[in-house]
Amino acid sequence: MTNYTEKLQNLMQRVNVSSFKALSRHAGVSERQILRLRQGKLEQMRLEVLLKLAQVLQVSLSELVETFSPVPIAPDSHPPVPTHQEIANLTTEYQRSLLQLQQQREALQQEFQQSSLQLLESLLLQWPTAAQKARENPQLAAVKIVPLVQKPLEKLLQAWGIEAIAPVGAEVSYNPQLHQLIEGTAQPGELVKVRYIGYLQGDKLLYRAKVSLV
Repeated sequence: MTNYTEKLQNLMQRVNVSSFKALSRHAGVSERQILRLRQGKLEQMRLEVLLKLAQVLQVSLSELVETFSPVPIAPDSHPPVPTHQEIANLTTEYQRSLLQLQQQREALQQEFQQSSLQLLESLLLQWPTAAQKARENPQLAAVKIVPLVQKPLEKLLQAWGIEAIAPVGAEVSYNPQLHQLIEGTAQPGELVKVRYIGYLQGDKLLYRAKVSLV
């Protein structure tokens, strides 16, 4: 591997590529493919990978094959150089793959938005009317508006697997990993009161609950 590694490093120095990781990033190929090149295992590498590496290293495909081929190439032999049509086909296939990925990403985003909107449907439809009535009648009890917001949000959080650490007003044992003191100091296990709710999604902490000393 050492001989091929040195050859690759020499080519990289000519184009100011500092490391194999940087070469992987610039060429858009995996570091495993670069390792195969350093081992002279060209037969295990796809043509499009060799083309990308040759482009970054600023050498022709035939020169790259000749440099890293484990079997010496006879002067009268011709290394497999792709035709213009083959290169055009590879370029078209690459662009088609990018387009498909973009379309899939947009479809997933739309599906996510639609499912979220269905859960929030009652809030979206009823909240503007409730807010207008509250502006028209300042004496309207806020407790009548709370369910319009609370129930859709609870459904949405449940669908996403998000759980509250503790309800507002609850008195719990202080855990610095789950709780954030608004002011003062507390020792783990000391009784505190939840002022602002926090959330967990499975084992992942999203927001610590803000608490104060009892």
